[in-house]
Amino acid sequence: MHIQPFSLGRTFRLSLALSIVVWMPMAARAESQRKAPAASEQPRKYIGPGSCAATSCHGSVRPVAGSRILQSEYSTWILKDKHSRAFQALTGEVGERMARILKLGARAEDSPKCLACHALYTAPEQRGRPFEIGEGVSCENCHGPASGWLGARDWAHEKSLALGMYDTRNVIRRTEKCLNCHLGTQEKFVDHEMFAAGHPDLYFELDSFSAVMPRHWKVPRESAPGKPAEDEAWTGVRDWSAGQAVQLRAAMERLAWRAKGRNWPEYSELSCFACHHALGLAKDSWRQEHGYPGRRPGDPAWNASRYAVFRLLAMQIDSSTGMGLDRQLARVTEEMGKLNPDREAVASAAAAAAPPAQRIAEELAAMKYDPAIALRMLQRITNDADTIAIQDERAAEQAAMAVDSLYIAYSRDAKPANGAEVRAAINELFQQLENPSAYNADQFARGLRRVGSLLH
Repeated sequence: MHIQPFSLGRTFRLSLALSIVVWMPMAARAESQRKAPAASEQPRKYIGPGSCAATSCHGSVRPVAGSRILQSEYSTWILKDKHSRAFQALTGEVGERMARILKLGARAEDSPKCLACHALYTAPEQRGRPFEIGEGVSCENCHGPASGWLGARDWAHEKSLALGMYDTRNVIRRTEKCLNCHLGTQEKFVDHEMFAAGHPDLYFELDSFSAVMPRHWKVPRESAPGKPAEDEAWTGVRDWSAGQAVQLRAAMERLAWRAKGRNWPEYSELSCFACHHALGLAKDSWRQEHGYPGRRPGDPAWNASRYAVFRLLAMQIDSSTGMGLDRQLARVTEEMGKLNPDREAVASAAAAAAPPAQRIAEELAAMKYDPAIALRMLQRITNDADTIAIQDERAAEQAAMAVDSLYIAYSRDAKPANGAEVRAAINELFQQLENPSAYNADQFARGLRRVGSLLH
């Protein structure tokens, strides 16, 4: 895992400092269970995280030497991963208050609307054995129903996929799986009504979120025969870059179906901080000082954070596709910046933007990364500091996480002499984002430019 102990970015708003008492079931396995079942023997069912907890499976306290997998995945999840506490977020005072405001007719911890993302929530007939819904977001949420490969030993990854395992090794599919909850689908989503009730805003960046999870898989994965393994640091850059493209594509698909839906306009598509920010004297307002380019003062602004940084990467990697994507996103930005956006125009522009974003995602997932690419991207992001910073705090977050991921990879290879100074400047960006009410675009832009000035 390429998190560095002095990187504030990897702990930014995602602190894992929790003191918990853990009971770790170590279920014995009969030898017959260790044999690979045929795909047709039984329906694929969810069997709960306890089924993965044996020390000979995924419950080892530490990674097992010489193993194809770490075998400590369950231990990492239950001790360090906030996903294991996702259900607990529903049970406190805030969860109870949200349930009342949303008129769920039940406690948050009993509501399908909440459980869809906060637990392994399956129909009773899909459960292969009893397991606790309170265990939160566990192994099978991401990897699929484990009955098909339970107890398997020494067989190819492709065989597990044939038995229902989700292909998280594919960075595009892995990002899509994360975005099912961290962005939303038509079946499970967070909207402005839920924000008003107290649910936090959703933002995402695959590399940073994976590092803080923390990663519980080998990095890099074993390479194909005859192909050298990619350095761990560049695996993180691939996660960042391809994850950005997939996130934008998914956001455009979501915007397209939302614009055609019953509840429109949907304010959660807009920049939260355009309306929700600290009020002060007009003479001190950086927002009023900069004005509102491209829209009438007082009209809402589209949340462009998923594109503000990625557009620079898209232009560098595939200028032709990037320019086409830029035109479609300009249409989205213009229409969404109106008080009453035309739903057909929004849906059309968003739908047209999704395919080029996907094409770039596929290019980014397949390309080889090196220090020169990372340095060019760092320079492009820091040179565009003013444009990014003025978007809003969410765009600034994306820039800070991008710079963090890119610099971690770049510095491992280049080993710059002023590395400590650059790291301090990046950490200062995250410090500026700790209090949203205190965010100042001009100050953040200066900090981002300072990072650029220190790069060699």
